Amino acid sequence: MFATPFLDLPPLVGAAGSVQLPGSKSISNRVLLLAALSQGTTEVHDLLASDDTRVMLDALRELGCTVDEAGNDLVRITGLGGAAPRSPARLFMGNAGTAMRPLSAALALLGGEYELSGVPRMHERPIGDLVDALRQLGCHIDYLGNDGYPPLRIAHGAGLPPLQLQAPIRVRGDVSSQFLTALLMALPLVAIKQDVVIEVVGELISRPYIHITLELLARFGIAVRHDNWQRFVIPAGSRYQSPGSIHVEADASSASYFIALGAIAAGANGQNGIKIEGVGLDSIQGDIRFVEAARAMGAQITGGPNWLHITRGSWPLKAISLDCNHIPDAAMTLAAMALYAEGTTELTNIASWRVKETDRLAAMAIELTKLGASVEEGADYLRVTPPATARDWRAASIHTYDDHRVAMCFSLAAFNPARLPVRIEDPKCVAKTFPDYFEALFSLAQADAAQLPVICIDGPTASGKGTVAAAVAERLGYHFLDSGALYRVTALAAVRAGIPISAENEAAIAQLARQLPVRFAGSRIWLGDEDVSEAIRTEEAGMNASRVSALPLVRKALIALQHSFARLPGLVADGRDMGTVIFPTAPLKVFMTASAACRADRRYKQLISKGISANIFDLRADLEARDARDQNRSAAPLKPAQDALPLDNSALTIDETVNQVLHWWQERQPFASRAAG
Repeated sequence: MFATPFLDLPPLVGAAGSVQLPGSKSISNRVLLLAALSQGTTEVHDLLASDDTRVMLDALRELGCTVDEAGNDLVRITGLGGAAPRSPARLFMGNAGTAMRPLSAALALLGGEYELSGVPRMHERPIGDLVDALRQLGCHIDYLGNDGYPPLRIAHGAGLPPLQLQAPIRVRGDVSSQFLTALLMALPLVAIKQDVVIEVVGELISRPYIHITLELLARFGIAVRHDNWQRFVIPAGSRYQSPGSIHVEADASSASYFIALGAIAAGANGQNGIKIEGVGLDSIQGDIRFVEAARAMGAQITGGPNWLHITRGSWPLKAISLDCNHIPDAAMTLAAMALYAEGTTELTNIASWRVKETDRLAAMAIELTKLGASVEEGADYLRVTPPATARDWRAASIHTYDDHRVAMCFSLAAFNPARLPVRIEDPKCVAKTFPDYFEALFSLAQADAAQLPVICIDGPTASGKGTVAAAVAERLGYHFLDSGALYRVTALAAVRAGIPISAENEAAIAQLARQLPVRFAGSRIWLGDEDVSEAIRTEEAGMNASRVSALPLVRKALIALQHSFARLPGLVADGRDMGTVIFPTAPLKVFMTASAACRADRRYKQLISKGISANIFDLRADLEARDARDQNRSAAPLKPAQDALPLDNSALTIDETVNQVLHWWQERQPFASRAAG
């Protein structure tokens, strides 16, 4: 997951391949609560691992459920089975409406004392209609802040008061379907001697989400009847019983981004189309009907029980006018697809967007306009007309409002015909439902090599370039290449293979270098299955690396390997010839220097801190000798690229040096600077 302040997406030109989606958020949190209310132990397979499911799991533990996270997306929940939850309890529900609302209803009917709160945005999301319905029954619920909104206090004192179950419980259906879902999941707890009836007041929005609820209730032994989605009957004698094992479908809302990807992007790497695994045409999730909307816009889609395949059909896409009540979450993706449609796309009946993680109607209108689209925002509709020509597109820094769906929708703007980058602010917000979304996108997408962001940081030994390059890569969310480590690993592999490091063995060492299974994982360096981070950092390894790097055939052999590290979303490459030989067209090249005395002092302190004895005079002499060898070698001698920016960091801290490099990088970006830093 990208935890950077922002993530810059370079222009993307194609996409193809297969993606396995995470479990559905809507199904995951429903299943967790149903398992917690049931008799017995439920094995939940393919559970979504996200912020929303984490707060639910933490709450269930706090309430006394046994939660065993067995790994491999398997969680075992031993339910309360009629026992009272642990009370009193204070529960933090983050920004998870699928946790806050159903859990509040269940606890209100189980008895005890509880406080439920969340992040500030949760305290702006309405819950009054659900509380009113529960108060009709005789439940005691107080608002701890503004009336109609969390946080809540549920306090029954000595036991649960007598409940009024004779008359139908009335709840509004035109604000959020989660209110009805919460009642449907909670009321079986008290439907012991008589049927319990719920009547929906007004139009029921997001009806497909109620379908999910009813399907899952049936799996846990509760057969709810309904009359045209307006009157729901929970039969007397209802009792939750674990099904033993249940699998969570992949998230159909998350599938919408990859359906759109297949509709927008041409193939890549000789492949055609996007295959989605984990959800298919027979999904119980209403958002699977996004397939119909995407087909109407021109996508070609086939599928089976557990898979979908999408290819680009009509191009440009076709503008549509659609009542989106049946796909409220996935409809946001249609707004992003509208950027590539011919004409004006109209999305209606989406007033529920305003009470989600943010006011999504306002957010989509603002951010689409930044890109150059013409947008009309109404009380419950959005009309989107794309930029008239490629010249009318604008590079934009997308504010994501701590809303996962805004971030994922606007990643699709990177396929714009103007070949402009797109900045996604606060990319970690996708953790709510799809922590690895951007990694999944980058595994499918392709950028022109010439437009893939690369920052080269070259310089002599001990100039601090490796430390600085790694920090810059972390701040930007880019891949990191320590080219010096490649030479150290090559030298280590040669020594272990019994090949003396000399000109006579140049061809053998070059052959070895071509096959190096080396990779970087954070601060660690791996050779195959072995972590060689420490083995390559000895003084001997450094001297061997310097000798290896002077062999022209070895340097040539490692060029292709180094090129392979240039992957989405970008690369920071540290070395001595990154800007001159390996990535000569990189948009930013920095040549970092420091005086020999300063470098010797840094190396001395580094060795002493590791308990290694050292002589600072010998270290300086060694550094100066190594500089002379590197500057005078026949293959790629150490020198700055003609367009490299010099940076003497003798008097700078690491943070100051990193900030200077980032400042130069930001100067080259077409975005506003507010997300930088």
